[in-house]
Amino acid sequence: MNKGFSHHEQLDSQAHGRTVLAWLCETRPQAGEDGWRGRIARGEVTLQGQVATAEQALTRGQRLTWNRPPWEEPEAPLHFGIVRQDAEVLIVDKPSGLPTLPGSNYQEHTLLHLVRARFPGATPLHRLGRHTSGLVVFALTEHARQSLTRAFRERSVRKIYQAVASGHLGPDEVTIDAPIGPVPYAPMGTVHASSADGKAARSHVKVLERRQGPSGPETLVEVRIETGRPHQIRIHLACIGHPLVGDPLYASGGLPNAIDATRPSAVPGDAGYTLRAVEIDFVTLARELQTLKANAPHEPPER
Repeated sequence: MNKGFSHHEQLDSQAHGRTVLAWLCETRPQAGEDGWRGRIARGEVTLQGQVATAEQALTRGQRLTWNRPPWEEPEAPLHFGIVRQDAEVLIVDKPSGLPTLPGSNYQEHTLLHLVRARFPGATPLHRLGRHTSGLVVFALTEHARQSLTRAFRERSVRKIYQAVASGHLGPDEVTIDAPIGPVPYAPMGTVHASSADGKAARSHVKVLERRQGPSGPETLVEVRIETGRPHQIRIHLACIGHPLVGDPLYASGGLPNAIDATRPSAVPGDAGYTLRAVEIDFVTLARELQTLKANAPHEPPER
């Protein structure tokens, strides 16, 4: 069991005049109205330090808190490797299966929780999907956080991944410019995928090895991304007809797989594919360019 979770919110003008139940249902609809009614009835929601009622009216400036009692989290690998550490920056090697940040039923089984247990106050500057392994950068000082946040925002950080794509890619190198945005997807309402109305995205793909895998032809590729759209590498490889081997969600063309009796619905967090962040280049606080590689001391990731 973890220690539970408390969320604190300072209410703004949008909440003024709304009831506690209406506001929680509107801003956090995942729990549903019945879920929020149950939490309120159990005394898990407080307003200004007092147990709230469902129909209690809210006022701007009040402090609303909801508490989730301790729960048993799903299993995850509870370890990470240190690739580089100095007084201001920490670069770690995240294993596949460990979420970077809290979400859903994960609170303490996350990279953030594990890192902060050893480095209190460490701030992650980007994130990797739960089943993507490799390099994650943390700032250890406010100076580093501001400097590197600006670098990520200005796209002066170069990120390189390795992935196993299905089939044999024809060209040795290809650039993919397919835009990415939300598309309708019944199990979740929407999911990010290839979309003409989406945001610009660019990936540079280089073939490292064409080989025969357990399930057929496959290609080990290196992917350098200029943008960081959700699930960008998975979507872009699927766009050119080479979805990642074992990806349960994205099909050729960059859209979600069709759902039928033989294929259950999948969500982005499902496992099955091989994707690893192997290199990240950036200027650390106006010092020389640093190239950081996490894949060298490791065996190839298992599928």
